[in-house]
Amino acid sequence: MKKWIISFMLCVSTLSYAQKEKKPNFIIILADDLGYGDVGFNGSKQIKTPEIDALAKQGVQFTQGYVSAPVCGPSRAGLMTGRNQVSFGFDNNPIVDLPQFDHNYIGVPVEETTLADRLAELGYVNGLVGKWHLGEADQFHPLKRGFHEFWGYLGGGHNYFPNKADGSHYPNKIECNYKEPQPITYITDDKGDECVDFIKRHKDEPFFLFASFNAPHAPLQATKEDLALYSHIKERKRRTYAAMIHRLDVNVGRIMKTLKDHKIDDNTVVVFLSDNGGPCDHNASINAPLNGQKGILLEGGIRVPFVISYPKHLKKGTFDQPVTSLDLTPTFVKLAGGEIKKNDKLDGVDIMPYLLKEKEGDPHETMMWRFTISAGIRKGNWKLIRLPDRLPMLFNLDNDISEQHDVSSEHQDLVIEMLKQLGQWDITRPQVLYLEGSRWRKNQVELYDAEYQLEQPEAAKRKSK
Repeated sequence: MKKWIISFMLCVSTLSYAQKEKKPNFIIILADDLGYGDVGFNGSKQIKTPEIDALAKQGVQFTQGYVSAPVCGPSRAGLMTGRNQVSFGFDNNPIVDLPQFDHNYIGVPVEETTLADRLAELGYVNGLVGKWHLGEADQFHPLKRGFHEFWGYLGGGHNYFPNKADGSHYPNKIECNYKEPQPITYITDDKGDECVDFIKRHKDEPFFLFASFNAPHAPLQATKEDLALYSHIKERKRRTYAAMIHRLDVNVGRIMKTLKDHKIDDNTVVVFLSDNGGPCDHNASINAPLNGQKGILLEGGIRVPFVISYPKHLKKGTFDQPVTSLDLTPTFVKLAGGEIKKNDKLDGVDIMPYLLKEKEGDPHETMMWRFTISAGIRKGNWKLIRLPDRLPMLFNLDNDISEQHDVSSEHQDLVIEMLKQLGQWDITRPQVLYLEGSRWRKNQVELYDAEYQLEQPEAAKRKSK
């Protein structure tokens, strides 16, 4: 009897320890071209995002959450590696439109270790649903970069409805390595289906799900039902864009409900963010109160809606210091029981000690960006942008979040200091792997001179569902 009691207690103790040490699951929900001001938790009055807002309310909202590039390809390269992508030559979108560049080099170099690679080594099953955009040559395929399951497409976008017979817009086919992919209905819903299915199939083991949505990226296509919800918005582009965000919001809710239904929500780290700011000139997005848009280094191009939820350990609230998408790789790896070594040369940091208030101060004293014609540096609350056709611009984000007042002439010593630091970083980066067509450069310079909406549009009466 005594031996039985001791054996029973040992089993209970072992079970308790196993439960205590169970590794968290990870989900990154990535929107595409979502405006900073187009979610409720960032102040949207016009577009309703109740499911995304619920996620934000239960988690930590980053008021100064950044990505490493103002366009999707380089931004995703940084997100998936934890390294600023210009440190391995991924400066541009992976577009094969110039004959002098070899498509075998247009992707994240195989020498780079992805977040999925690192988590696979720690016993995780990894799934990618949706957009890849990190190289289309065979060696760059997600199934060779740490993912075990892939349902999606290798390029930068996809039609939302079944592809038209003439192949217009994005003719990419859906790939899937674990089943015959079903016909497209509305791709945001189809991605939601696959995310839910992945969670159900892997709920009993540690998993990483990269829910890589393309909403609300072009082409602007929405269901009639969702368009009807926003029929009060007269401008066609804005109405369609709002309807697409509604459908994204619905599927974020489906993902969160699935976690709760299987009682794994408490031990699942869920991150929601956009890959870059909204392209206001293209999809009618609004980055208010931020100036700028996708493609440039004003705040509207690189500061994004950004939330992390981990109910088991993180209290809800806001975090007001700058963080970056590069921080997710070291944070996830540490939570999974792994280690980041100095030789990994990550630019991101583990932000959990800051969120748990075990560390004080800023996770990043300095942040730097480079994209085609522009480069930028943020040091404390000072931000400098370097362009080819004018003197550097300097802003104090502490009292000028909308970057309306260039104060470079008043702080010349600071400009020189920041320019030198940015320049030293810039010239020590490796050669770029490839370039986009030159037509984009003039367009990007002009975007710095455009006027952007800095206030939220007032809410109008929305039709009930």
